[in-house]
Amino acid sequence: MKVGIAGGIGSGKSYVCRRLAVRGIDVYDCDSAAKRLMRGEQMQRQLEQLIGCKPDKAALTRFLLASEENAQAINAIVHPAVFADFEQSGLLWLESGIMFESGANRYVDRVIVVTAPLEVRIDRIMRRDAISRQQALDWIARQWPQDRVRSLADFEILNDGLADLDQQIENIIKLLYRDDVISLCRNNVVPSYCKNE
Repeated sequence: MKVGIAGGIGSGKSYVCRRLAVRGIDVYDCDSAAKRLMRGEQMQRQLEQLIGCKPDKAALTRFLLASEENAQAINAIVHPAVFADFEQSGLLWLESGIMFESGANRYVDRVIVVTAPLEVRIDRIMRRDAISRQQALDWIARQWPQDRVRSLADFEILNDGLADLDQQIENIIKLLYRDDVISLCRNNVVPSYCKNE
């Protein structure tokens, strides 16, 4: 089973993924993969042709934020490469801040959304990126509303700094594996981790 970790900027997806890593679950990071792939020669040429100058971080950010059409043009180059890389990675978990917008959800069986109150997200973004409140709000506005993503996800983890994050993660992992075990047992296959049950 493949599992996606969704959530908007500042929701704390990356922290949840670090907590999953402690449990032995490696998560494919779409954002890091995109940055790595964008440094490649072929994608550098495609992006330079698109934006009309060397595609460094500042130029790409200006181009991306200039219009929705620009963002879609960049995404049309980057997203297919990221999804192909995920498919070849052998990993079963994938993290994406734009899970449904990008179509990454088509590559997983279940989606967990990480949520946080708006003010918590704004504070996290401002501190992490050393940007203004308005810039943080602009980044948030570029993604789907949290409630929309929540309505499409299979599970939710509230990462507000107060709720017990580890307990939520444990509960979801149990539910995911329970479904997996039920499916295997229906096919008369007993997984190694439940042979004594």
